[in-house]
Amino acid sequence: MKNSLQMSRIFGILVSCCYLFSPVYAQKVVQPVAQVASVNHQLSFATIPGQDDQWKSLQSVLQDVQSRYDVYLNYKLNVVKEQRVNIQTVDFENRKVEELLQELLSPRQLHFEKLKDRYYVIYDRDEPEAERRLQPLRKQEAPSLPNNPLVKVEHTRVPQTITLEQTIRGTVTDLENGEALPGVNILAKGTSTGTVSDVDGNYRITIGDEVTTLIFSSIGYTTEEVEINGRSVIDLQLAPDIQSLQEVVVVGYGTVKKSDLTGSVSSVKSEELTAYPSVGAVQSLQGRAAGVQIQANNGEPGASYKVRIRGGTSINSSSDPLYVVDGFPGATLPPPEDIASVEVLKDASATAIYGSRGANGVIMVTTKRGEAGKPKIDLNTSWSIQNEVNRLDLLNGQQFAEYINEVDASVDPPRAPTFADPASFGEGTDWQDEIFRQGAIQNYQLSIAGGSDNVRYYVSGVLYDQKGIIIGSDYDRYSITSNLDINATDKLKIGANLFARRSSRDGILSQEGSGGTNNSGVVSSAFKFAPTLGIYNDEGNYTLNPIGDPSDNPVAVARERQNEETNDRLQANFYGEYQIIEDLTFKVTLGGSLENRREGTYVPTTLNAGRSVGGDGSINSNKNTDLINENYFTYSKTFGGVHDLTLLAGYSYQSFRDEYWSARGQSFISNTGLWWDLDGSSVWQRPESSLTESELSSWYGRVNYGFDGKYLLTFNARYDGSSRFAKNNKWAFFPSGAFAWNVSEEGFMQNVDPISQLKLRASYGITGNQAIGAYQSLARLGTVFSVVNGVPANAVRPTAVANDDLTWESTSQLDVGVDVGLLQDRITLTADYYHMITSDLLFELPLPEYSGYSSQLKNVGEVENKGFEFTLNSRNLVGDFKWDMAVNISMNRNKILELPAGNDIYYASNPGHILTDQTQVLREGESVGMFYGWVYEGVAQSESEVLDGAEGVDGEDKSGGIGGEKFADLDGDGALTNDDRTIIGNPHPDFIYGWNNTFRFKNFDLNVFFQGSQGNDMMNYTRFELDWLTGKNNATTDVLNRWTPENTNTDIPKAFAGRPARPSTRWVEDGSFVRMKNLALGYTMPAGLLQSIGVRSLRVYVSAQNLLTITNYKGFDPEVNYQSSDTDDSNRNLGLDYGSYPNAKSYTLGLNIGF
Repeated sequence: MKNSLQMSRIFGILVSCCYLFSPVYAQKVVQPVAQVASVNHQLSFATIPGQDDQWKSLQSVLQDVQSRYDVYLNYKLNVVKEQRVNIQTVDFENRKVEELLQELLSPRQLHFEKLKDRYYVIYDRDEPEAERRLQPLRKQEAPSLPNNPLVKVEHTRVPQTITLEQTIRGTVTDLENGEALPGVNILAKGTSTGTVSDVDGNYRITIGDEVTTLIFSSIGYTTEEVEINGRSVIDLQLAPDIQSLQEVVVVGYGTVKKSDLTGSVSSVKSEELTAYPSVGAVQSLQGRAAGVQIQANNGEPGASYKVRIRGGTSINSSSDPLYVVDGFPGATLPPPEDIASVEVLKDASATAIYGSRGANGVIMVTTKRGEAGKPKIDLNTSWSIQNEVNRLDLLNGQQFAEYINEVDASVDPPRAPTFADPASFGEGTDWQDEIFRQGAIQNYQLSIAGGSDNVRYYVSGVLYDQKGIIIGSDYDRYSITSNLDINATDKLKIGANLFARRSSRDGILSQEGSGGTNNSGVVSSAFKFAPTLGIYNDEGNYTLNPIGDPSDNPVAVARERQNEETNDRLQANFYGEYQIIEDLTFKVTLGGSLENRREGTYVPTTLNAGRSVGGDGSINSNKNTDLINENYFTYSKTFGGVHDLTLLAGYSYQSFRDEYWSARGQSFISNTGLWWDLDGSSVWQRPESSLTESELSSWYGRVNYGFDGKYLLTFNARYDGSSRFAKNNKWAFFPSGAFAWNVSEEGFMQNVDPISQLKLRASYGITGNQAIGAYQSLARLGTVFSVVNGVPANAVRPTAVANDDLTWESTSQLDVGVDVGLLQDRITLTADYYHMITSDLLFELPLPEYSGYSSQLKNVGEVENKGFEFTLNSRNLVGDFKWDMAVNISMNRNKILELPAGNDIYYASNPGHILTDQTQVLREGESVGMFYGWVYEGVAQSESEVLDGAEGVDGEDKSGGIGGEKFADLDGDGALTNDDRTIIGNPHPDFIYGWNNTFRFKNFDLNVFFQGSQGNDMMNYTRFELDWLTGKNNATTDVLNRWTPENTNTDIPKAFAGRPARPSTRWVEDGSFVRMKNLALGYTMPAGLLQSIGVRSLRVYVSAQNLLTITNYKGFDPEVNYQSSDTDDSNRNLGLDYGSYPNAKSYTLGLNIGF
């Protein structure tokens, strides 16, 4: 790559420091070490105390090699400091420097790499983050020095006279964590005078008074020029160089230099994941990576998230990505505090190595690990208070009473008014006030990390406790993460990754289900319950809604209905890696995951659902056991200095076992035993239990080839065998290939200074989806329970017919991308276009009645996803005031290409107590999950606008006549029928985006992070139920503008008791939003002030989450989704909102302290 101003400064500092024989301090930070030959220089090595004169330290030998050959050697001192050399066995005369280095280093399992003329890097291949250190150096050129021959050089030093008139001292620290930075080069600009910070980050430099600027530089950090301005003390914080720190990317079964990456991968840093307290790592990823859409199923503490990478590849099967934690596929994600990095693998070149589980993308998680050095103890704490982000404007007591009386008058014959004196109710009860409370979060993490060159450890404990913003909802999580790495011998490494977690949740039923009054939800009831009532009646019992359905009041549901879920997880992964020969390693991993989940529910007799059955209690439990064994060889070799070859070949076996049981009882003696007292019930329901087992066996391989860093090829292949599929299709082959051209490495680009990086990429491959239940291809039997003549009887009957050809859903994907860096990578842009087609979709197809079966699972259909992704990173301002920015934008277009027999498929995922109509459709040429219904045209203002047979019930008009709903007559037959229904909304956004800004001034930092979605529609079932205007429940204040004979200029119909529920464009809204996800202000204490009290780093911050939301959506929260039966992992039900638990607005105080 071209010369850069930054590296010229760094090399200049190196020369100056070495010329002045400045002391070198480096233990864990990379320190360039270079010295110029001195007068009559001889091999005068330092003797190791207590050793014979023939044994010398490797460090002293290398220092003399530098001087003797006039070269630069870059290494970490802790890599060489324990090494010694018998100088009598080494020939130092008339040798090429490469030959000498090979003889000195090879026996000690050390390696060197020549970057440019006379510049070498020495490293231990097992050195933590060695590749991250090497890669940025490879991209930079050595300083311009005389081209001396690589033989012994005799120099004569010319004494220099420098007038020293000012002394400056200070401390250099890391901007991110406040830690002291040893080995930082400090150079007086325009001179050769310089020094290096010591192990505590302190420095002292004496310079002439004509010097006005100091230059601070260190590998892995941005170079800073600081004006002296008469100061004698200058403390400085160096910011990590984002580009160099991200040079190594984790991919399946290994890592790859970012410059050599041929696939589409997005990386998220640890500090981004911990920017604010979150229930888990998935929530922390929202808005951080291009092409990744994350939506909360609801805002309840501990709730799950729906994650889609480049859209949903399936219709009926799961489209969730595969999570891989430290090489364990399908593992549970650790807390964000324990994660070092996250890579999102998106195209087939990156995901095909995971074959049948790669179609939905792969999220690679690398946990934090220990490094050699003294122990580091970190305590990260935060405390948050929370409130709801929004409330609905509902009718107060008087307005509600007047509205109900109006409904009474709309029936024929009119009913007597329900409320004699509406004004007497005044404001009434605000049920939102009654269910909401101030929530709180406490988050604590304590970790210790350290070790020696041969043993490194990381241990962390996390406590997360959340009190929800709705009464009765709480969540807590405790976890321990422990990682151990051991260099057992020079060739053998072993280690272990352990993760244990317990989470528990006291949940609420927020949304009313199809059971109607027997399943009242807290949030939905708060919206619709009569404001004319209080929590208790005159007898001290909970009130029931007297209008419409006799549902429970929301406070009663929140307090009395008990729901508790406990989840225990133990995850372990052990590995051993052996270096067979210098370039060939063999790695074995053995892992296991054990999950125990228990859920108990009790509905007491104080609620409708329990009153009719004498109390209803149930308990169910799952025990999931996953075992995995991975075995793979890795061969990596560079030939002729320009050919880089890496080969990977391996075998994997993974087994899955799921045990389930449940029990239920009714008619309890009392409400005190909950689900732990099922034997206290007199009516037992049928218990259930099941055992499900499956296996996955795989062969896989990868070839990476690079020529001169310019032309890069990658081939991946996996051959998967799954027990879940039919005997004719147990195995499948998933290949991929990719090519990249590093244009910026070409000679013709070397003088194009503005462009520091330019790479073109293209890939194509096939991946699969095996996310179906076990035994789906087999003929199955089921049990039948019934009572015959008063005697319970069990029987067995066939339930499913076999399909010997059932196979995987497969996804082919083309990706074309470009990576651009401008102005020495101050601006970087990544852009990708992708086109995916998923075929052999799984559908339950109906069978003829005479077959005795209702349906059979078959492979029929295709769906397409295509779109663009853009990621822009920039350092907008540098110097004392810094501004770093990251923007990502994703546009995905989803289309159904083929359905069974080409027929539309209509279905409904709605609150069954409101609607029974089909509200969604699957149609060829349209996106998955389109809304379906009638087109609302406002209010009928005349008889001519009232359609005959408005509801299709014996030709009777139930629309309410004039003042009633008016719909489009699409087929022009003068009547409103099902044929007038059409597609009325699309839940898929036009694009999603994230915008992150970090500002720094001296010790202060400010982060502002926005996330948004544009162009997606929402079906607002909450407003549907409230503003239905049939007198069954409360309504929003919008209905104050309803049609009356005195108020005809409106699009809201009159109150009418006989109006049926009809899905229409009236309830479809624009769900676009932009939300300030995080606003944080922090202050990092100067390291110099902390040393006296034994503190390594200290940062305090205040932040706010979800502080601002800009949207036209009238619902509670545009980010949450209605919890239907298949919402969690299906693509069929997007953009639905009904009584969802809202996201919270949080205010946080945090403290990060290191010892």
